[in-house]
Parts: sequence; structure tokens; C-alpha cells
Amino acid sequence: VFAAKKPGTAPIPFSLYRHQREAIEAARAGHSYVLTTGTGSGKSLAYIVPIVDRVLREGSGKGIRDIVVYPMNALANSQMEELDKFLLSGFDTPPVTYRRYTGQERSDARHEVLDNPPDILLTNYVMLELMLTRPDERRLLQTHAKDLQFLVLDELHTYRGRQGADVAMLVRRVRELTGVGDTLQ
Repeated sequence: VFAAKKPGTAPIPFSLYRHQREAIEAARAGHSYVLTTGTGSGKSLAYIVPIVDRVLREGSGKGIRDIVVYPMNALANSQMEELDKFLLSGFDTPPVTYRRYTGQERSDARHEVLDNPPDILLTNYVMLELMLTRPDERRLLQTHAKDLQFLVLDELHTYRGRQGADVAMLVRRVRELTGVGDTLQ
């Protein structure tokens, strides 16, 4: 899955950096972690690899396994493009499903998420907060995120002061609603 792919050639697996390997090992061991490193150093792979690994081991289509929270829609859009490169290229059917749910999606795309929950949900903290208050979306999380393992807060440093407190409370509320408790990484 995680390889350089060019049409007509065999995929070339990546060599991971030390910080990526250590983060992936922490995730596999069931630990929560914070990864701080420079821009463009591959932080996204450090959380996407364990998520995709779990879905591949346990099977796709069993509900939302991961929610990735971005501070801006632009970052969610960028991550969609990255996931497309890995999970669409070279596969007839994507081995892991993922959808963006940020408020910029049209009604039919939102209904698709509600009707067919993806393995990975990409959103922003404001939309996740709204999902907890809207009945259909709340039910989605309550029913289809019971096996949620990962809650990723990308660009964690952006949540400071009052906003940081709001996001901390949001994490607690997601834990409570889904019933995953302390198993959430």
C-alpha cells in the first residue's frame, strides 16, 4: 500500500524515517503519542500507517476506526489527495475506505457517509463538534464508531487557550459517546 507507484512499473516500498518507525511502533503497542517534527517530514504517514494496518488486518467496512481532525479544511483536502495516491492507485477496489466530512460536502456526499460509514473519517474540530449535536450524525458516531481506535489531532499545536480547552472537551465527549474509553489512542 505504502509505496511509490508509477503506471506500468512495480511499486517501490518506502523506507521510513526513525520518527515514523517509532510512532508506528507506539501505535501498534496501543500507546497514545504526540509527534513533533518539521514540516514535510512525513508526520501523516506516522498515523496513517497504523490506521491502514489495523483495517487491513481486521477487514474494511466494520465502521469508523479512525477520525482525523484537522484545524482547516485545506489540510483535510490535502490528506484526501495523499490517501488517494496510496489507496486508489493500483487497486480495483480501495482496501480501506475514507471520506471527508467537513461541511463543504454536498448533501449527497454527506448522506453517503451516513449510509456507508468509512473506515477513516477526515473532518475538522468544528464539524466533529456539530456531529455530536445533530441527531443523525450523532447516531452515526454512536453506532458506527464503537470500535474507534484512533482519534488524530493533526496540527495539535494550533489548539491553544480557549480553543485548546474546547478540543480537549471534544475528545472527552467523543470517548464517552462511542464508549471506547481509555482504549482510544
